[in-house]
Amino acid sequence: MSALILIVEDEPQLAEVLEAYARQEGYRTERAADGHAALRVYRAAHPDLILLDIMLPGRGGLDVLKTVRQGGSTPVILVTARAEETDRIVGLELGADDYVVKPFRPREVMARVKAVLRRVGAALDDTERPLRVGPLEVDRRAVLARVNGQALGLTPAEFRLLAHLAQVPGRAFTREELLAAALPDSDALERVVDAHLASVRRKLDAARAGGLLHTVRGVGYRLEAPA
Repeated sequence: MSALILIVEDEPQLAEVLEAYARQEGYRTERAADGHAALRVYRAAHPDLILLDIMLPGRGGLDVLKTVRQGGSTPVILVTARAEETDRIVGLELGADDYVVKPFRPREVMARVKAVLRRVGAALDDTERPLRVGPLEVDRRAVLARVNGQALGLTPAEFRLLAHLAQVPGRAFTREELLAAALPDSDALERVVDAHLASVRRKLDAARAGGLLHTVRGVGYRLEAPA
């Protein structure tokens, strides 16, 4: 069955255009025009990906994203008219997988949708054994990271970054390398890596594994168990 895309957009014309392009690509679609409706459809339909406008009536897109991330890891692409870098960083810190800025070409949005779904599918298709770094286990088949059996609740982008670091414990990866590994088809800035890994660090801290993720000044990050 084809992937189900939830389009959350309060401009009817734009929502119709995105829906038409999505269906042309073979995807199934659901639509919502405000934040409250988006969450109702999300809980009822369990979409494979959400195209989420930030500026929504009633309940804003970032609040919707925060709620989605509290309960799951459904891929989310933010759609926004805001061109400021800080707004995009906030969305990515909350767990968005990518973003597009209005005005955009619908084909560009569909290319982003395909890229995100491809990344998620690649993670799901990975049949290698789990990676272990100290108390951390990264199961690429289940797309799940655990510390002493406790799930960390990572977003898809956070999981990809952590899995990439876990492949070579002790090696320092540059932000450029990590960005290429986790968001290869995105034009996101390298600062996005910092935002995602700050969230990973908070989750590791909460699981009492805060000594695993290290910032390497002037380079990037490494994952290493304490000696």
